[in-house]
Amino acid sequence: MKNQWDENEAKKYKTDPLAMRVYTSRLLGNNQDLVLHGGGNTSVKIGDYLYVKGSGWDLASIEKEGFPAVDLSVLKKMATLPHLNDTEMVSGQKEAMKDKTYPNPSVEAILHAIIPFSTVDHTHADAVVTISNTIFGKETLKSIYGKNMLIIDYVMPGFILAQKIYNETKGIDWGELDGIILLNHGIFTFDNHPKKSYAKMIKYVTMTEEYLAQNASFEVPEVSLCALSDDELNHFASLVSPLRGTSVKAKLIDTPEAYYFATLPNVNSLIHRGPLTPEHVIRTKAFPFVVDVYFDGELTDFTNNYETYFEAYAKDEIMLDLAPRWAIIKNRGVVVFGKDDKENSILTDIISHTIHAMLQAEKLGGWFSLDKHDIFDMEYWELEQAKLKKN
Repeated sequence: MKNQWDENEAKKYKTDPLAMRVYTSRLLGNNQDLVLHGGGNTSVKIGDYLYVKGSGWDLASIEKEGFPAVDLSVLKKMATLPHLNDTEMVSGQKEAMKDKTYPNPSVEAILHAIIPFSTVDHTHADAVVTISNTIFGKETLKSIYGKNMLIIDYVMPGFILAQKIYNETKGIDWGELDGIILLNHGIFTFDNHPKKSYAKMIKYVTMTEEYLAQNASFEVPEVSLCALSDDELNHFASLVSPLRGTSVKAKLIDTPEAYYFATLPNVNSLIHRGPLTPEHVIRTKAFPFVVDVYFDGELTDFTNNYETYFEAYAKDEIMLDLAPRWAIIKNRGVVVFGKDDKENSILTDIISHTIHAMLQAEKLGGWFSLDKHDIFDMEYWELEQAKLKKN
C-alpha cells in the first residue's frame, strides 16, 4: 500500500491541528482498500476536547464541520461505567459537545478518548479484515504482527468495545503498542504526530497485504457465461421493488471475479458466513438472494429465510423490509438492487470488495467472519439504522 503523504501539502496545516486532521482523514478515506462509504473514523485531541468524526460524514470528503468537539473528561469517565446503553451514550456525548449544532460524535468516540495519543486512526482495511475473517485468523495476525499488536476478539462497536479495551489495557504501556486489531472489524493506529499515525496504518496494512500476496494469491479462471439481458435485469428489479416499497434498479457487477463467484459450487455456504466488516450489513442485509437453475419467478425462498433469521434473534425489534440488496444468479452473474444509481454504486463497491476478500480467505483455510447473531445485532442496531435514515 502506497503512502500518499505529501510534505508540501501537509505544511499548509502545520499550525492548525484540526485542518491537519482533515487532511490525513481524507488520505485514509480516499483509499477504498481502507474504508468504504462512510466507514472508519478518526480523531484529534486539542486541549480538553476530542475532535472526532461525526456520524454521517465520509472520511473521503470530510471537512472541519465533520468533527464535533467532545469534552475528553466526560468520555473518559464513560469508559469506567459498568453499563451504558446506546441512548445514554448518545445523549451523554451530545451533552458533552462544545457546539451542539455539530453532528453526533462517532459511536467510537469513547474508545478514541481513552487511547492516550493526540491522533487516532481507525479503518476497516480489507487485507486485515480478510485475514481476520478466516478460521485461523487470530493466530495468523499474531504471527504477522508479533506481541506488540493488541488483538481484541469481536464485540459490538460503541460502549461495549470501548469498555473491553479500557479493561484490557489497564496497566499497559501504550508506548509499547503498535496498534489495535479488532477481529472481524478493523485496525487502530495512533501517535502524537499525524504523519506517524498515518504511516503506521500504511505500514501495518501493507504487512497483511504482503502476507496475502504470498499465501492467498489466485488467478480468476476465465468463465463463459450466458449474459443477463436487460429484460432479465428489469424482471428481477420488478420482483424486488414491491418488497422494498419503492422502485429499484438492477445492476450487474461486470467483473471477472463476480462472474467467477457466481459459478462457485459452495457459493450458498459462503454468503451465509458473514460480511466483510459488520457495518456493511446495514446496506447489504445479512445475506443475498440466490437464484438457482430452477428459479420459479418469486423471491419466496429469500423472504422465508429472512423471516426465519429475524425470528431467531429478534427481541423487540420491528422487522425491516424483505427486499434483498443483491443476488447471485448462479452461473450467470452477481446483481445489486439499489433505489438509484448512487445506492447501486455503493452496493457494487461493497460486494466487489467482499467477493475479493472471500476468494482470498478461501485460500487461507476458509471464510468465516461473524455468526448470524452478531450480524443481526449490527443490522438492527438502533444507532446504525439512524445513520442510514440520516443519509
